Amino acid sequence: MIKTLMVATRDRARLAEIGSVTARFGLDVLLARLGLNAEPAPEAGGEPLDLPRRTRQAIEALGPTYIKLGQILATRRDLLPDAWITEFEGLQSKAPTLPFEELRAQVEAALGEPAETAFARFDPVPLAAASIAQVHRATTHDGREIVLKVRRPGIRPQMEADLRLIRHLAGVIETGSREARPYQPQALVQQLAQELIDELDFANEGRNADRLRADLAGDSRVTIPQIHWQWTSETLLAMDYVEGIPPRSAQTLRAAGLDPAAIADLGADLVLDMVLLNGRFHGDPHPGNLLCLPGNRLALIDLGLIGHVSPRRQQEFLRFILALHAGDPAALADVLAVWNQNADVPHARIIVISERLTARHGGGKLVLGALTADMFPLLREEKLVLPPDLVLIFKAMITMDGVLSGIQPDFDLSTALDRARVKLLTSRLSPARTAERAEAMLLEVARLYDDAPRLLRALVRRLEDSGSVPPSTASGPDILAAAKWLAGAVLLASILVAAAIAFT
Repeated sequence: MIKTLMVATRDRARLAEIGSVTARFGLDVLLARLGLNAEPAPEAGGEPLDLPRRTRQAIEALGPTYIKLGQILATRRDLLPDAWITEFEGLQSKAPTLPFEELRAQVEAALGEPAETAFARFDPVPLAAASIAQVHRATTHDGREIVLKVRRPGIRPQMEADLRLIRHLAGVIETGSREARPYQPQALVQQLAQELIDELDFANEGRNADRLRADLAGDSRVTIPQIHWQWTSETLLAMDYVEGIPPRSAQTLRAAGLDPAAIADLGADLVLDMVLLNGRFHGDPHPGNLLCLPGNRLALIDLGLIGHVSPRRQQEFLRFILALHAGDPAALADVLAVWNQNADVPHARIIVISERLTARHGGGKLVLGALTADMFPLLREEKLVLPPDLVLIFKAMITMDGVLSGIQPDFDLSTALDRARVKLLTSRLSPARTAERAEAMLLEVARLYDDAPRLLRALVRRLEDSGSVPPSTASGPDILAAAKWLAGAVLLASILVAAAIAFT
C-alpha cells in the first residue's frame, strides 16, 4: 500500500526515498503490522528480535523529521514495549557540522551584515551541532559572550514534505490497522507536527525563554539565558553564553565544588513549580539542557520544546501524585479514568491497575522512574491510552527524575512534593487570585442578569411549542419582571459567594 499512496507530485521523490530506506533495513514486517503492506502481519511472537534496532537505524537514515518522531515515541511507554523504547531513546539529534561557508548567506541575511562585522569576535567553528541547527560562539562589541543558533539551510521544506507524508501515512494506518487504531496515530502525528513547527521557528524559542524567565523570576537559583532580539529571527537565535556543568554524575559536581543533594532538591522544586504552579515547563530537561552553576544554581537551555499545562490538568496531576503518596487506589482510579482515551476499557480494569500501582508504590517514597517502569506496561497491557499533553508532562518529570536520581541515588520526590503543596495552596488563595476569580464570577453573573429576560422568554416559547404547558397569559412586562427577580436572586447569591472568597 505504501507504494500506491496518492500523494502530491512534489512529494513522490521523498516517498520513493522512504520506500528505499525501509526496504534497505528490512522493515516489511513492520509495514505489514501497520497496514502499509500487502503481506500479512506476523503472528504474535513472530516479530524479529532485531526489528526495533533496524527501525531505529532506518529512522536515523531518514533524517530530522523521523528522528523527532522517534524521540516522541520514546516517551510513549504506554504504547511501546521496553525494547522499542530503549532503541528510540538512543535516537540523538546530533548531526555532522556544516562548514560555516554553507551557512554564511543565511546568517548574513538574518543579521543584515557579515557576522565578522556584526560582532567583535565570531567563531566560524561550531560549538555544537544537531539535526536542525548548529551553534557558534561570538562576542558582542560591548564585550558580552553570546551564542548564535543557526538553522540548517533547506531544513524547513524537507520537514514540511515529510510531515505531509507522515500525516497521510497516519491516516492509512489508523484506517487499516486494528492493532494501531486505539493509539490514535493521527493525533500522535499532530503532536509531532506542532512540536516541529515550534522548534523550527527560533523566534518562538526566544519567546519561550522570555516567558520561562518571567515565570521563574522569583527564584534566584534558576537562570534562563537572555535573548538578544536585535539578532534573533526565525532562522537565527542569539542568546547569552552560559558556562556550567551538566548534571551527569555526583563526582563531577563535587569536584567542581557543587552539592549534588542541593542540586537535586532544586531540580525537583523547579520541575514541580513549572508543572503544578506556572503551567509552563521545559519539555526536555535532559542533562544536555541543564547546566549546574556556582552556588548550586541551575540554568535551563535549549527551550525549543515547551509544554503547557491547563489548570484542570494541574489539578488532575496533583491528585494523581497525592493519591499515590497516600496509597489511595480509589482516588488513583478516578484520575486514570479521566485520563484514559480508550472507551473500550472497563472501569473494573482501571481499578485493578490502580490497586497494583498503590500496592507497589503507594504510601512510601515517590520514585517516578520505578513508578513509570511499572505503570506504563500496565497501561499498555490493559490498552489505556493517555492524551499527548499528559505524556509530555510525564516525560519531562521522568527525565528530570532520572537526572536527579543519577546525582543523588536516594532522591525522593515526596519531600519536594510537600513543599510544592504549600506553594500551590498559597498561590490558589493569594489575594490577587481570589480577586481575579471574584471579578470573573461577577462579570459572568452580570451577563446572566442581562440575558435572563431573553432566556426566560425563549424557555416559555419552547414549553408552549412542545405542549408541556398551556400558552401563557402573562404579559411581556410580567415575564420581564419575573426574569429580573430571578436574575437578581442569582446575582445576590453570587455576590455573597464572591464576598466569601474575597474574605477567605
